[in-house]
Amino acid sequence: MRILLIEDERKVADFVKRGLLEAQHVVDAASSIARAEDLVSDQDYDLLIIDCMLPDGDGRNFCRDLRARGVAVPVLLLTAKASTADKVSGLDSGADDYLTKPFDFTELLARVRALGRRRARRPALGRGSLD
Repeated sequence: MRILLIEDERKVADFVKRGLLEAQHVVDAASSIARAEDLVSDQDYDLLIIDCMLPDGDGRNFCRDLRARGVAVPVLLLTAKASTADKVSGLDSGADDYLTKPFDFTELLARVRALGRRRARRPALGRGSLD
C-alpha cells in the first residue's frame, strides 16, 4: 500500500515510517497539513495516517476538508487525543479509524491491513442487494 503519514513529532514519524517500510509499504511523510495537501494533490494514496494536532491545524479538519472535496481514501487518525468525545469527533470528521498514542505497533499494522481489506472489498455500485 502507498501510505501518507502526517505527523509532526519527528520521533513518532520516524518510528511509524520505519515500521511501515519494514512491513513492505511505500510511505511518504509530511509534518504539516500544507505539505500533506501538496502530496495528496500530486500522488494517489491507499491510506492516510493523520495526527490531530499539527502545527498548522487540526488533522480532523483536514480530514473533513478532504471528504468535502470527495477524497475517499481511507483515513486513520493517530493521536494523543484519547477522550470519547475526541474519538467521536474524529470519526465524525470522516476518519475510518482512530488509534490513540501511545500505541502498540502490531495494532497499528493490523488496522492498516483492515483498512486495506475494506478498500479492496468495496462492492461495485448496485451489487450486494439481497432482493
